[in-house]
Amino acid sequence: MTDSAAATVTSWWENELVQQWLIDVPISLGITLVVAVVAHWALRRLIDRLAESNIERKPRKKSHILPIGRQRDAEQQQEQTLAERAKERRRKSRIRTLAQVGKSAVGIIIWVWAALAILDKLGVNIAPLIASAGVAGVALGFGAQSVVKDFLAGIFMLLEDQYGVGDVIDVGDDIIGDVEDISLRLTTIRDMDGTLWYVRNGEILRVGNFSDEYAIARLQIPVSLSNDPDEARKVIAAAAEEACENPEVASKILDKPKMQGVSAFEIDHMSYRISVTTMPGDQWDVQRRIQGHILARMHEQGIEVPYPHGIGIQHPALEDDEA
Repeated sequence: MTDSAAATVTSWWENELVQQWLIDVPISLGITLVVAVVAHWALRRLIDRLAESNIERKPRKKSHILPIGRQRDAEQQQEQTLAERAKERRRKSRIRTLAQVGKSAVGIIIWVWAALAILDKLGVNIAPLIASAGVAGVALGFGAQSVVKDFLAGIFMLLEDQYGVGDVIDVGDDIIGDVEDISLRLTTIRDMDGTLWYVRNGEILRVGNFSDEYAIARLQIPVSLSNDPDEARKVIAAAAEEACENPEVASKILDKPKMQGVSAFEIDHMSYRISVTTMPGDQWDVQRRIQGHILARMHEQGIEVPYPHGIGIQHPALEDDEA
């Protein structure tokens, strides 16, 4: 009886199918899981180390340098330092975001491979699953191609550092404002009227960044043709330089104002153009302050603007009476 039972157990143990399910399959599953866990951990670790090394590495200076026409004061230096720190924070945030995306992609790839390998070891025919996944992927791709487009555009936007939170950008369709939030799918912009725009990254075909490194304030000052051109030019240039000596303006500019002369000559007026290099994002405030000071000086010096008394409109009834 004992010999018979032992023989039965031995024959059962020596059965190829039993050995496969009790030895080969568990070992294969264990190896697959160990490889997946180790690969996942190693690749995540590698991505983290690459991200940290890029974060700690100081970025190379760009080939072009901010124009400086005069010695910066302490406040202006502080403004520039704050701008550089903000850009550095944005660079670090961009690297961390890309690292997180990379780790998520690595995790999905590794565990999908591990799941398919385990099913194959368990004897499940994965060919229909792969075919079904392919068909579903194609259908999903057609249905969600705009979402995929948005995500890819968001990734390239982060890689190229086109803009960041706090920048003033123009994305077309008259949408100009401050960037309040960025994700891989959406960019959130607050315009000057307070409207919050949610713009899909895939729909942004071009971007104008008003907050990158420096900006230029351009002023067009119209002057009546009855004025002496040289005198008008001197008054406008002197007024612009006076305005830039104001501490509130001086802390936002990087160079002295440049009088570029007459930029337009019309039948009833001529326009003088002035340009001032400013801190990024400060060009509009500088432009408003300088224009107000120039207008005040023009009135004081007797420099006339076009149509100083307005444009007269003859009433049709009066025309009929005169006729």
